[in-house]
Amino acid sequence: MHAHAEGFRRAAALPYRLRNAVRPIGKTSGVSLDDWILALHLLSAFAYVGAIILFWVIIVAVWRLDAPDPTIRLGPVARLGTVAVGIGGAGTLIFGIWLALSVADYDLWDGWIIAAIVLWAIAGALGQRTGVEYARGVTKAIELRDAGRAGPDAELLALNRTQRGLVLHSLVTVTVLLILVDMIWKPGT
Repeated sequence: MHAHAEGFRRAAALPYRLRNAVRPIGKTSGVSLDDWILALHLLSAFAYVGAIILFWVIIVAVWRLDAPDPTIRLGPVARLGTVAVGIGGAGTLIFGIWLALSVADYDLWDGWIIAAIVLWAIAGALGQRTGVEYARGVTKAIELRDAGRAGPDAELLALNRTQRGLVLHSLVTVTVLLILVDMIWKPGT
């Protein structure tokens, strides 16, 4: 008797649940390297977008803060967002370029890929400038704390409510949304 037939006969004698768990081993389609790179590209994009959302939460939280200690306490959360932006931004670019070079249907010179890279650079530059704007409030909070001034401070409140930072982060958000639209609909293909 053939080995496969013997295996199926033994499997047929098992209870229904176990019988259906036994499958013949044959040619299966595995996950390709490009599939893994695409998964890492998408995970990086989720990290990037998640960090943008986290920064919105921080902006809303800091908007009402006029005392040094609460402002300083948001520092670790902001650092987490900065790390997520770095990992997400680098991952989307590296894995995206890899896919453009590896997948037969895409070329690095496709208009939608060039647009995504340009938008990615714009979002990064705007995000860096946003961070500089909000860092002023943290710097002021540290100065106040070191001077022994723990109470409310009008200048700190004004720095935490930076209009320039708010506009810059809004532009980052719009730019990232444009990248997502570009990636989903691939205009020009």
